[in-house]
Amino acid sequence: MQAEGKAQGSTVGNALRLLAAAAGAGVLVAAIALPAVGGAGMTAKSATEELHLLPEELNEPPLAEKTTLLDVNGKPFAQFYFENRESVKLDQVADIMKTAIVSIEDFRFYEHGAIDMEGTLRAAVKTLSGSSVQGGSSITQQYVKLVLFNSAESAEDKAAAIEQTLSRKLNELRYALAIEEKYTKSEILERYLNISYFGAGAHGIQAAAKRFFGKPASKLNLVEAATLAGAVQNPSRTDPNAGKASRERLLERRNTVLTRMAELGKITPEEAAEAKARKLGFKDVPVPGGCDESSYPYFCLYAQQEMLNNEIFGKSAAVRKRLLQRGGLTIKTTLDPQAQLASEKAIAEYVKTSDKPVAAQAMVVPGTGAIKAMAASRKFGQNRKKNEMSYNLAGDVMHGGGAGFQAGSTFKVFTLLTALSKGLKLNDGFGTGSGYTAPGYSAFRDCKGNAVGDPTHEVRNSSEGGGGFKTLTTGTLGSVNTFFMRLEQEVGLCEVVKTAKSLGIKRADGDKLKEFETFTLGINEMDPVTVAAAYAAIGARGAYCKPMAITEIRDRYNKATPYKPKCEQVLDEEVADAAAHIMSGVFTKGTMTEVGGIGRPAAGKTGTTDGYTAAWFAGFTPDLASAVSLGDPRGAFMHDLTGVTIGGRYYSYVYGASISGRIWKYSMLNALRGTEPTAFTPVNMGRFGGCSGGRCAPKAPPKPDHIGPDDEGDGNGNGNGRGNGRGNGRGRFDNNGNGGGWITREPGTETGGLINP
Repeated sequence: MQAEGKAQGSTVGNALRLLAAAAGAGVLVAAIALPAVGGAGMTAKSATEELHLLPEELNEPPLAEKTTLLDVNGKPFAQFYFENRESVKLDQVADIMKTAIVSIEDFRFYEHGAIDMEGTLRAAVKTLSGSSVQGGSSITQQYVKLVLFNSAESAEDKAAAIEQTLSRKLNELRYALAIEEKYTKSEILERYLNISYFGAGAHGIQAAAKRFFGKPASKLNLVEAATLAGAVQNPSRTDPNAGKASRERLLERRNTVLTRMAELGKITPEEAAEAKARKLGFKDVPVPGGCDESSYPYFCLYAQQEMLNNEIFGKSAAVRKRLLQRGGLTIKTTLDPQAQLASEKAIAEYVKTSDKPVAAQAMVVPGTGAIKAMAASRKFGQNRKKNEMSYNLAGDVMHGGGAGFQAGSTFKVFTLLTALSKGLKLNDGFGTGSGYTAPGYSAFRDCKGNAVGDPTHEVRNSSEGGGGFKTLTTGTLGSVNTFFMRLEQEVGLCEVVKTAKSLGIKRADGDKLKEFETFTLGINEMDPVTVAAAYAAIGARGAYCKPMAITEIRDRYNKATPYKPKCEQVLDEEVADAAAHIMSGVFTKGTMTEVGGIGRPAAGKTGTTDGYTAAWFAGFTPDLASAVSLGDPRGAFMHDLTGVTIGGRYYSYVYGASISGRIWKYSMLNALRGTEPTAFTPVNMGRFGGCSGGRCAPKAPPKPDHIGPDDEGDGNGNGNGRGNGRGNGRGRFDNNGNGGGWITREPGTETGGLINP
């Protein structure tokens, strides 16, 4: 027995010396104690003492964990991952899984130290004899190898981390010694289960349990545990997604695990036989990743880009992308499923996924900038045959969007706000004709002082007529082009541009705003999020809030970083109130009269571009704002919205109210269901009521022979001021029914987007 012990010691010592010599390890400077191997004689401790092996600290970078996006109710709707992994504690893993993995990978795991000397020597002897290069690694050594592989950046480093050389093996042993000193056996097993790859794109035991069997690791049974334990050895060869042969190899490995468990007395032979008779049971549970597979792809894309573009998450785009894919973040967003569903249903009602024109909508909360919903008529994806779109139709380029569509008459609001800011009253105005031409090049100057007025270019209204005296109120409700060109001339092009910029207006494609004389007619291409946020500021009494999709990010260690709204008071509150007051009439006296309102205080503006290339509606309540765009992404000026069938309905001409206005109405009705209506702040009539001297409408010639009913107006400017504009075109009223001002209703006078040559 003593001779046998000496022989064993000699084998241990000689093998380790050969390992060291082959690796060029030399003599190190310290010793480490390891448990004895087998019976009497030389131990692993004495053998390593001869080599003076020293533990070496292993750098253990955090594992790549998936990032999850949550809606306002805390429900996941998207995830990003470099590796599909969800780390869990050991007590969240079924006991039978722990037993299975230890049985097949390292059955003496709880008995030996960092090195399973019997396995290591067996492998070393075969390696040194030249028959093969063997592993023989303990679970601890396997964990070390996986850490080195995962932390390697280049393909060369990854190859070096797993190469079958004796020098790598000795380095692995040094790291393993340190790991055994640093952690308990249970902690090592937990880390090993979380880092291991099981095939089918599943990294870690939790992801594998869900991917293979549709259940958490805590619910695994004997058959499932044996399957996953068998997959660890060579997951590329036993990947059940790789075909029939791979599934057969996985089944064979599962049965090998069951046999081993029975040999070790962990299960009975009968249990093993019964388990072997079972089918593989691979369920191939999908693991959605990225925005393509999200329930809400357009919102997902916006939130993703919000993080990738923000330097607060990393100094470079590469660092931010790595954090998103590997950081294990939990991102709380502003997405409201009720608003999102309302938007999706309303869009689907009026625009089909197969239609060439596309509708897109964004909903934003006044006072916070929180984006509640983001939807489009087409599905998100790369399949052109299915008419899918691969960019964010509701957002700008910085958030994964495209070039957008000209915003048309929605931009007239910025001229209206500028006029109110300069002291004009509700009923201030001037006479206009059916056409408008700049009186000279210097009539309009951009913000650099350049003269951009073009006296050779005529702007006209969309129908015959449209001239006469118009006020801020009547000109807005009728959306009269010639009136707004004259108004922009009066208040200054640059002042209007500044107002728009203060409300967050910027082009969807990221270029500089086009500051031409037709700016007020909406010649700039926009996206729904930007327009909705600008209109939300009016609903918030002049407080512009930057659109926000993320409210909190919680890291893998559960540390939360909240993100608050970024708001600034950019308009005088009473100016915003006056604009809301005028714009609220669009549903009863303006271009949305046929569509109607939403049964609560609301205001808005239609937008139809020159040549009917795009159609918009943007509107707001004090509780929610929204903007809807409609256009053809194939090229607005090549494919206009005339003589088209959209949503199964034929349209000779598509105006802002035709489709976009209806989508806005019905989506807002459902999005706000359950929300108590909030009233607008009443306009300060002492400041904005009436008109200012020379800007007042001329008195109509008296015609005393005919007095019409109160609600209609008599067509001669008489009546009691409560006319609804449905007389013969000259009913006298203002929005409060207080009299004053003159309105001429011309159906279809709204247009915009005329291009400056």
